[in-house]
Amino acid sequence: MQNTRLSNLLGYISINLRNWLANPWRRTSVMIICLLGGYFLGAAVPLISGQAAAPDIAIAAIMLAITELVSFLTYRKRENYTRLGSWGTDLLNALKIGFIYSMFVESFKLGS
Repeated sequence: MQNTRLSNLLGYISINLRNWLANPWRRTSVMIICLLGGYFLGAAVPLISGQAAAPDIAIAAIMLAITELVSFLTYRKRENYTRLGSWGTDLLNALKIGFIYSMFVESFKLGS
C-alpha cells in the first residue's frame, strides 16, 4: 500500500484513538454510549420498518444476520484479532447487546 497523506492521517487517528481508549474510564464510557446507541437503534428499526411498510420477515432476517455476524466476530478465538482489534469488537458487542435488549422491550410493549 502506498504511503499517502490519507493513509498517514488514518493511521495517526487510529493510534491516537487507541491511546485515548487505553484509559479504563474512557473505555467504559464509550462502552456505555455504544450500549445506549444500540438501545436507540433497537427502538428505531421497528418504527422505521413499520412506517415504510417493509416486510417484517425480511427485516427480522437481516437483523438476525447482523447480530449473528457480530457474535461470530466477538466470540471466535481471540488469537486472530480482527482489523478493529479487541476494543472494536467489544464496542460492536455492546452495540449488539443494547440492540437485542431494546428488541425485547419493544416486543413486550407490543404484547407479542
